[in-house]
Amino acid sequence: MSLGFRVSGRIGKPVAEVFDAVVNPKKLSGYFTTIGGASAPLVAGAGVVWWGKVPVEVDEVEKDSRIVLRWDATDADGKPAYKTRIEMNFEPLDDGGTFVTIAETGWHEDAVGLKKSYLNCEGWSQMLACMKAYVEYGINLRDGYYRSEMKGEPASEDNI
Repeated sequence: MSLGFRVSGRIGKPVAEVFDAVVNPKKLSGYFTTIGGASAPLVAGAGVVWWGKVPVEVDEVEKDSRIVLRWDATDADGKPAYKTRIEMNFEPLDDGGTFVTIAETGWHEDAVGLKKSYLNCEGWSQMLACMKAYVEYGINLRDGYYRSEMKGEPASEDNI
């Protein structure tokens, strides 16, 4: 067994628009990967870089429905030790909005894995809130949100 979590929320825009806000690097950089950006679109089989330094492997992309990513989970010394799996699902709602669910799984069941999973849960929750503000109203909530962002640095465990 491994540690994992799921976060979800409604965004009041059609699924195609919400999905594009994740796969399109210009849009993703407007509310989530704001410092350092996203290097390329999310395309199955591709490798991209977020925040100018975080490698992300794109396993699956089902247009307007699902995205599966993997990225490094670090050990107590901050070195890549294994990968976790991120699955994003986009569900069209009857009211024209989209219900987004993000699940990340695969941390080792130890103190380091637990701590890192909690940090990422915070990050994905914040990403959903920022995506809602950006897609619905054109507002970048991430600007100045974390201490790191106030310094012009990507968020990390040591500077949020």
